[in-house]
Amino acid sequence: MVETIGAPHDPSSIAVIGAGWAGLAAAVELVDAGHKVTLFEMAGHAGGRARQVPGHEALGGLDNGQHILIGAYVQTLALMRRLGVDPDSVLWRSPLRLVYADGSGLKLESGPAIPAFVRGVIGQRQWPWRDRLALLSAAVGWRLRGFRCSASLSVAELTAGLPSRLRRTVIDPLCVAALNTPSEQASAAVFLRILRDALFAGPGAADLLLPRQRLSALLPAPVLARLAEAGTDVRLGQRVRELTQPDAGDWLVDGQAFSAVIVAATSTEAARLVGAINPQWAAIATALRFEPIITLSVRSKGTRLPLPMLALHADQTNRPVQFVFDQGQLDGADGLLTLVISGAAPWLERSMESTVAMALDQLRDQLGSHLRSAPELLQVLTDKRATFRCTPDLQRPPMRIADGLLAAGDYIEGPYPATLEGAVRSGLTAARALPSKVMPRR
Repeated sequence: MVETIGAPHDPSSIAVIGAGWAGLAAAVELVDAGHKVTLFEMAGHAGGRARQVPGHEALGGLDNGQHILIGAYVQTLALMRRLGVDPDSVLWRSPLRLVYADGSGLKLESGPAIPAFVRGVIGQRQWPWRDRLALLSAAVGWRLRGFRCSASLSVAELTAGLPSRLRRTVIDPLCVAALNTPSEQASAAVFLRILRDALFAGPGAADLLLPRQRLSALLPAPVLARLAEAGTDVRLGQRVRELTQPDAGDWLVDGQAFSAVIVAATSTEAARLVGAINPQWAAIATALRFEPIITLSVRSKGTRLPLPMLALHADQTNRPVQFVFDQGQLDGADGLLTLVISGAAPWLERSMESTVAMALDQLRDQLGSHLRSAPELLQVLTDKRATFRCTPDLQRPPMRIADGLLAAGDYIEGPYPATLEGAVRSGLTAARALPSKVMPRR
C-alpha cells in the first residue's frame, strides 16, 4: 500500500530512495534546509533494520533486533535533539560495562576517557597483573600510532600478542559488538577507529546508550512527523522500478523528474537501480558480503539481571549468544530478555531449532542464579544481511555515483562499520554534498 503525505510533484525537487536511518537523515536535512523532497520506501514502514515490528503489544512491542548506541554517536544524538527527542529520556546511559554474570570484565567509570580506561583496567582484580599491563601497553601503542594500522590487518592479528583471556573476554566481544564480524575476519583499521572515537575521545564517548523505547520512536517516527509538517511527499510501500537521466537533464524516478537523487536503499537495491548508470559503482556494491544476526526474545517472569546488558561466554561449539539485555530495566517489560547472536553465519548452517536450544541452555547455565522462572521463547528474528562483513582491505562504494546522484547508507565508504551512526552520518553528508544550485531554497 502506498502512503502519501503532502504535496504535488515538482520537477525541481529532490528524491530520496530508501527510508532507513540514512534516508531519513538525508530527507530531514534537505527539508530543514528548505528543499522539496519526495521520499520513496519499498517497505510499508520506515526505519529499515532499526524499527519496531508488529506483535507482542502486551509487552510494549518488540524491535527487529537489539541496537546499542554509544556516547560517540554525536551526529545521531544531535539529530534526535533537533527532532525534539531527548536522548536522556529515551536512552539508558552508563559508562562502558563489558561485564559477565560473575562480575568479571571491563568496567569504566565516568570522567575523562583515558584516566577512566586506565583505572578500569587496573581495577579489574580478576585479571592477573600480567594481563592488565599487557592491555594497557597495547592501548598505549595504538594511541602512539594514532590508532592507525595496515588496512590488510585483522583484529586477531592486531591483538595476537595479548593474553588469550583478554582476547576471549574483551577483544572478541568488543569486535563482534562493534563490527558484527569475528575478530579473525574483522578489519583492524576500522576496529581501531571505533576505539579511538569511543574509549579515547572526550568524557562520555564510551558510554553505553541502550534504548528505553522502541527503535521507531528514537528516529523514524520523529522524522516522519517533521516531514509531514513540511508537506513532504512520503511514499511508503512503493518500490522504485527505474532510475534514468535522459539527455543529461533531470533525473527520472519511475518517469518523475527530480533535479537530484540520493539513493539510500540497501546495497543490493542501489546496485540494481544504478547498474546502467555507473557499472563500476554497482559492481563494488554487489561485491559486499554480509554477516547475519539472530535475536531471541525470551520471557522469564520476575527475572532481573545485575545490569541491563551482560556479556555471555560464547564459543563456536554450543554457546552461541554473546550478549543478553534485560528489557525490564530499560522499558519496564517484566522479565523480557533479548539474546543476541552476532556474526551468526556458523549458527545458520545448523538448524534453528538446535541453535535456539543451545542458546536457552547457555542462558540457564550462565545466568541460572538470576532466573526466577523458566525462560519462555517468544520470538526468533534472523536477519541474514544484517550488516556488511567488515573485513581487511574492504572496498566500499563511494558516495558519488554521478553528477546529482549520490548514495547514502551504512555501507558507503567511510570510517565506521555498519552502525546507526554510520547510517546517519552518511545520510547527512550526502544531503549536504548536493550543490546549492540543485534547487533554489525557499
